[in-house]
Order: sequence, then structure tokens, then C-alpha cells
Amino acid sequence: MVTGLPREVLVTDSDIRSALSKSIKIISEAVKDTVEDTPPELVSDLMHRGIVLVGGGALIKGLDKLLEKETKIPVILAEDPLTAVVRGAGIILEDIEKLKEVLLEEEYDLPPQ
Repeated sequence: MVTGLPREVLVTDSDIRSALSKSIKIISEAVKDTVEDTPPELVSDLMHRGIVLVGGGALIKGLDKLLEKETKIPVILAEDPLTAVVRGAGIILEDIEKLKEVLLEEEYDLPPQ
């Protein structure tokens, strides 16, 4: 970094685990807090259907098993986690009139339809 020249650095899986551990703990705590604040009827659905992980973070090896262990709820990795959110948003936009009543207009200041 001092010279600005590239150099080779060996990074082990242990180094990566150490670097991610604090963030993983924060994610785990946030998921547990959210489940604790969730109404019982929705937790029942979670227990039957599971939590689905999406996005790039879902690809962190072992994250699904850790969250399952911490929450005692099945955790499933989406089929294509990197594009799942975008595909879901596309589905909503294709039929926004049908789904308008379940969207949170006021909280996100969406323009009236």
C-alpha cells in the first residue's frame, strides 16, 4: 500500500472467517430479534415454510446452517439468490395494480396510482 505497487498476499479461510465474524453475528442477532417481534401466526408460517435467504450474503458458506441453529427455524437458500430480489420486484411491477393494497405506499412515499 505504501508504494502503490501490486503485491501478492495469502489470505486463508480463517482470515475470511475472522473478518466476517462480527458482521455475521450482527445479522444473526437481527434475524433473531425480528423473529421475536413477529406475531405468532406469522412465526407459525415461518416454522412450516422456513426463512429464505436471498442476495449475495446468502452465498456465505454455512450462513443458512448458523441461522437455522440460532433461530430453530428451517432456513432455505433461494434457487438463484443473486437475482431473487430483482426477479421478485419485477413480478410485483408486472401486476402492481393487483398487489397495490399490500404495498406500503405511505411509508415509502410512493406516488398515488
